Amino acid sequence: MAQSTMPFGAGQVLLAPRTADNAAPKAIGLADSMKGQAVPTNQWYSGLVFSPKAEVLFAQPYTVRAAATGFELALPKRQVISTERKDTEIHYPHRAPLVITPLDFKASQGKLAKASDWAIDISMGVGSDRFDFTVAHGSPYVYGRISRGSVSFQTSAAAQRTQLSSDQRVLTLLSEGQTYAIFGPSGVRWEQLGQQWVAHLPMDKGYFSAAVLPDNSPETLAIFIRHAHAHITQTQVSWHYTETNNSLRTDYSVTTQAMEGTETKTLLGLYPHHWHQNQSVIGKLKGQYQTIRGAIRLLPANQFSTELTYRGFVPFWPGLKDHPRNDELKAVLKADVSNARRNMLQIGNGPYWQGKGLQRISKVLDVAEQQGDTEAAKRLQNLLKGRIEQWFSGKDRQTYFHLDKTLGTVLAYPEEYFAVEQMNDHHFHYGYWIRTMADLALRDPEWASDTQWGAMTNLLIQDIATAERGKKDFPFLRTFDIYEGHSWASGIGLGDLGNNQESSSEAINAWSALILWAEIRGDKALRDLGIYLYTTEIEAIRHYWFDVHNLVFAPEYMNKEVSMLFGGAYKHNTWWTDEPRQIKGINLLPISTSSTYLGLDPAHTKRSLATLPEDTRIYESRGKRANPTDMWQDLFAKYMALTDPKAALAMWDRWGAVELGDTRTHALHFMLSLEKMGVPDFSVSANHALYSVFKRSDGLRTYLAYNAGSQAKTVTFSDGQVLQVPPRSLAQASKKVSP
Repeated sequence: MAQSTMPFGAGQVLLAPRTADNAAPKAIGLADSMKGQAVPTNQWYSGLVFSPKAEVLFAQPYTVRAAATGFELALPKRQVISTERKDTEIHYPHRAPLVITPLDFKASQGKLAKASDWAIDISMGVGSDRFDFTVAHGSPYVYGRISRGSVSFQTSAAAQRTQLSSDQRVLTLLSEGQTYAIFGPSGVRWEQLGQQWVAHLPMDKGYFSAAVLPDNSPETLAIFIRHAHAHITQTQVSWHYTETNNSLRTDYSVTTQAMEGTETKTLLGLYPHHWHQNQSVIGKLKGQYQTIRGAIRLLPANQFSTELTYRGFVPFWPGLKDHPRNDELKAVLKADVSNARRNMLQIGNGPYWQGKGLQRISKVLDVAEQQGDTEAAKRLQNLLKGRIEQWFSGKDRQTYFHLDKTLGTVLAYPEEYFAVEQMNDHHFHYGYWIRTMADLALRDPEWASDTQWGAMTNLLIQDIATAERGKKDFPFLRTFDIYEGHSWASGIGLGDLGNNQESSSEAINAWSALILWAEIRGDKALRDLGIYLYTTEIEAIRHYWFDVHNLVFAPEYMNKEVSMLFGGAYKHNTWWTDEPRQIKGINLLPISTSSTYLGLDPAHTKRSLATLPEDTRIYESRGKRANPTDMWQDLFAKYMALTDPKAALAMWDRWGAVELGDTRTHALHFMLSLEKMGVPDFSVSANHALYSVFKRSDGLRTYLAYNAGSQAKTVTFSDGQVLQVPPRSLAQASKKVSP
C-alpha cells in the first residue's frame, strides 16, 4: 500500500495508480511542439492524439483524415440509416475525399502540432521535410504548407477541370457533383498526371489552400479566391458576463497571415447557434454549407460575437408551508432519510455512481432543511461529509484519486465507463462531486475551505474547467468544444463517427456546480466561466439535441430529440440500452433547481413526452419490456412540471419507479413547488447570478435570490422588483402581474 502522494488541504491524491488499476492512455500522436504541456483530451481532434491508426476528424463542414497515404479532405453528405428501433439515424460519413500528398517525399501519419481554441495544426512531415495542415472548425478552407517540392491532388473518382475563374493560381475540379478548389501561390504551375493534378510550387512559396465549394457558381468562387490566402494561424474565444442584466457576450476571433496580397480577412463558418437571431451578422453572410449541424453560413471576417442571456438558478427552492400535501411530503422524506446510506450507493462504487449518490442525498438535504427537519438535515450532512472524506483522504483501500502529471489529469478509482483508460466523462462524474461540495459549503464553509476539503474540489474543477491555455498541469477547458458550443464525453475520440456526447444534461449539472461553488467563494472569474459554459451549452442543446427552432434535424429523422450526438451522426439511442424511456431521459437527468432551462420550450417538452407510448409499443413489439415498466417516471413528471405542474403531478406515482439519481422526496417537493410558484418566467432577469423567477397562470410572479456571501445584498430584477437578501440565505417575494 506504500504510495507516493501529494496533499491538497486535508485530502491527498496518489501520484501513481495502484498496481491492479488502469493508467491513463498514452498520447502517441503529439508532435514535439505540443510536448511539455497538458495533453488536450475530449476534443473533436482527440483521435489524432491517441489512436495508432489515422482517424477521421469531423471539423465541420469538412471531414479530414491525416493518413500516411495522404491528407484527406471531404465534404460529407447525409445518409439516412434505418434501425431495428423502427426509426432512423442520420450519418455524415467520411467518403470520397480529395487526397493531398507530397510528390518528392513520403508523408507520415499526422500528429497534433498545435491547438488553439478551435483550430489545429497537423504535422505530416518526416525529418526536415515538412508537410503541415491547419484545420479549423467552421472554416471552408484547409491550409497546407510544404517545405519543398510539388503537391498532388487526387479525387476518388474521375475529375474534370472547370474554368470558373481566369485566375491562374486556382484549380477547380468537378468530381461526383462536388467542386473542389485549390488555391496556389503566384507562379504555381498546374499539371495533370493521369488522375492526379499536381501543383508545382515556386521555391519560396510552399503554401496553398483547398476547399470544397458550396456551389459551382463563379460568384462563389470569386469570394473564396479573395480570402483564400488569409491563412488562419490562431483562434481564440473570450467571454464577458454583465451581472447588471445577466448578459453573456462571447467573442470569437481569429488571427490570420496574408500569404500573398493584402486581404487579411478569412471566411468564418458560423453554426446555427452563432447566426440564429444574431442581429450583428444579418446581411453579412455569404453562402452556406448544409451539414450535420444544420446550415453553416459564411461570414467574411476575423471576428464575430454572440449575445445570450444567463437565466439563473438558486441552489434550492423554499419550503412548502401549510401545503395540503405536506403529510405526504413528510412521509417520503422520512423514508428517504432512513434509506439514505443505501440510496447513496445503489449501483456502482466508482466516481460516477458515487457522485450521483452524493448529489441524490444532498437534494434530500435541501428539502429536509427547508421543511424544518433540522435533525434529518444534520444527519444527511454528516453522512455526505463522511463519504466525501473517505474518497478525498486518499487512505481508503478501494477508492482514491490519482494525479497523472504526464497527461495532466485527475483520475478516480475504481474506474467506471473507461474514465481512466479512455478519459471519458470527467465533467459528468466530477460535476456531481463539485455540486455536492458546493451544497455542503453553503452550510459549512470552514469544512469546505482550502485548508480542509475545498482544495480537492478545486482540483476536480481544474481537471474539467481550467481557463488558462498551455499549462502543464491541465488542458484548457478539457471537455468543452469552444466552437460547437457543447462538451464531448469521449476522452480519446475513437471511431468512424468521431467524438460524441450523450447526456448533455449532466454537462449542465457540472457547469451549474461551478457557478455555485464560485459564488460561495467569491471567485468572479470562475463564476463567469461557469456562466459561459452553462449558458452556451444550453443554447447548443436547444439546437443540436432538441432542434427547437427546426434548423438542424434532417426531414428523415423521426424523433423529437437526439440522445447521442457524434461528430458524424446523431441517434435516438444510448450506449447501454435502446429502451425508450432511458433514451429520452438521459438528456434530462439530473433534474434539479438548475434545470429550469428544460422549461424554455414548452411545446417541445409536450411533443417529446407524447412520443413515449408509441415508442414503448414499438419496443415491446420487438419482444422487449422495460423493467420496471414505469422506468424513470419521476424524471418525466419533473420535466413536465417545468411546463405544466398540474399535469406533472397527475403523471407522478408516489409508489412508482425512481431514477437512481433522484428520490421521491425531491421529485414531490420539486413539483409541488412549481405548482405553487408557477413555471419559470424567463422574461425577467436580475443583477445577480443566483436567482430564479416563476409565474402562475393567474399572474402571480415569485422571485427568488440566494446570497452566498457574508454581507447582505440587494438584488434588483428587470421588472423593478427588489429583494433584500441576508448573508447565506434564500429570499423570496411575490406580486401579482398581468396573466
